[in-house]
Amino acid sequence: MSFDSFRRGSGLATTDSFGPLALLAALALALFGVFFHWQILDISNVAWLLRGSDNGENALGLHAWLHDPAPGFLHTRLLNAPEGVGLLFTDSNPLLSMLAFPLRSLLPADAQLIGWWLLACLFLQLFFAWLLLRRHAPKALALWCGVLLLAALPTLFNRVVHVNLMAHWLILWSLWRFTDPARAGSNNGWAVLIAVTAFIHSYLLVMVGAIWASAMLERLWNDRRGAPRLLAECAAILAMVGGIAWSLGVFEPHWPSGNYGAFAMPLDALWNPGVETYSTFLPAIEQRPGRGFEGFQYLGLGLLILLPLAAILARRLPRPAADAPDSLARLKWLVPALAVLTLLAISTYPDFAGQKLPRFQLPADLAMTLDAVRASGRLFWPVAYVLVFAGIRILYRLEPRRAGLVIAALAVVQAADLIPMARSIRAQSTEARGAPLYVRTASPEWDRLVAQAKDIAFVPGDVTKGLGVFQEVAWRAARARVPVRAVYAARPSLASNARQNAETDAFRRGEVVPGRLYILIDGEPIPPPLLARARPLDGVTIVFEP
Repeated sequence: MSFDSFRRGSGLATTDSFGPLALLAALALALFGVFFHWQILDISNVAWLLRGSDNGENALGLHAWLHDPAPGFLHTRLLNAPEGVGLLFTDSNPLLSMLAFPLRSLLPADAQLIGWWLLACLFLQLFFAWLLLRRHAPKALALWCGVLLLAALPTLFNRVVHVNLMAHWLILWSLWRFTDPARAGSNNGWAVLIAVTAFIHSYLLVMVGAIWASAMLERLWNDRRGAPRLLAECAAILAMVGGIAWSLGVFEPHWPSGNYGAFAMPLDALWNPGVETYSTFLPAIEQRPGRGFEGFQYLGLGLLILLPLAAILARRLPRPAADAPDSLARLKWLVPALAVLTLLAISTYPDFAGQKLPRFQLPADLAMTLDAVRASGRLFWPVAYVLVFAGIRILYRLEPRRAGLVIAALAVVQAADLIPMARSIRAQSTEARGAPLYVRTASPEWDRLVAQAKDIAFVPGDVTKGLGVFQEVAWRAARARVPVRAVYAARPSLASNARQNAETDAFRRGEVVPGRLYILIDGEPIPPPLLARARPLDGVTIVFEP
């Protein structure tokens, strides 16, 4: 699909649309300023990231790839040496990394693109919300308040600690394709969307794939004679996804987590903020560990009022004919996919208000298959967007002036409810205003040691036990092009896990490799044969002989 065809289909064919685009950009900047500190847009400002977070890993993976003297395709051997690691598994953004790679000579040595990714996600989120609503809103007030309600769901901002998953605009993009019969049936546009999604995050791929499958189901139902061509197109798209997955290292044997259901969506998630600082009006009931973040689905008070109000109005207001432009009849084709996503999100280990409900044990083989979506609580996002989209569209059936006033009032309630959430999230980037780059490894001697080392090992190899130290040392090492033999990977490979265990066992026997810098974390004791070689640096025990 060319940009011109996308522009015509989205209503951007005339210069009259530059006014809305400017307003969308202004709204994106406003939301950014409310939720984040402006200093994170400085690509040389890394200090707020290297604090043991997933975003630190995101920045570290790209940093290592850009400094790798012999980088693979979205793969670096400066981390998890000698096998290396794919950027997908460092929580880096493969799509953004590919865009940045040709510019690597222009970037500062310490560079991060997370701030600009956040801003781009906000703009695209608003943009696709606008595309979904612009032809249905009765007046400008109803349109722009509806755009804000649809685009700024609390679940979007809750993902700030894992910014690849802030690409909720992919869900809205897929809904925009689905809501138009001509777009929904064309696999040319779907192929572009699915390829983009595959290079951003696998969970979003599952969600977009569910909406695409619904569109294909409708097409098959309406044109059974075209089934052979449809199956061929779908097979080609699935083959493309398989090729992308192979290039990203997905098919390499990885260690399974075996905990599907541990990060499911609680049954009260829609109205339970879960965190005291996330709602002005509603009380937060603490969820069990893992459920309060991955299963977070709080809608906000404004949307919690909108949905039942829309349900009442849907019964009282005249319903458009099924083929009318304002009809929501097409959404019925999404019901099977959304039902499956909801069941996966809740899992067979349901909770309510932080309490366990009766469990249903899955067969071992099925549980292992679902390990790929172990953070299943995320899978409800498309359901929430469809509900909010349908609710806003139903309110648009009101008399134009009343529709604008009602939706504006709901937007005010929603904004007032999320003020403490905005403050809490904004506080997470406070260090961007002037914190030092290195906090745990502040001594300049670290740079000298890293430069002298042949490579660097952490003991034990599970660096999640000292992630802040690991990120700071690995950042220095990547800049100096010194391999680090560990990594915090979303899915550790079997080969790397076996190697790290063997290296840890050898160290504990007092066996060290000359020229390798050993860094002890998690209170690792010094083996008696190495007591004379060990010393502390910034409170971290190291063993090193050049």
